[in-house]
Amino acid sequence: MSNAEKTYNVEGMTCGHCELSVGEAVAEIDGVTWAQADHTTGRLTVRGGGVNDADVEAAVAAAGYVLRSADPSS
Repeated sequence: MSNAEKTYNVEGMTCGHCELSVGEAVAEIDGVTWAQADHTTGRLTVRGGGVNDADVEAAVAAAGYVLRSADPSS
């Protein structure tokens, strides 16, 4: 992903703490400039350059959640 925005579907988030855990884990990836999760929609939005889906999936898994898919519209 070049300096762009991408949205993912994340399974298992149920509260604000979940959002913070996922967002903080993904924000630590090199190239990520912004990451925000929303437990009400089950979505994670990531902005940055040079970030690949595998890195996002690994960060989400390390936080204890499951990355289901990238949103095809992003």
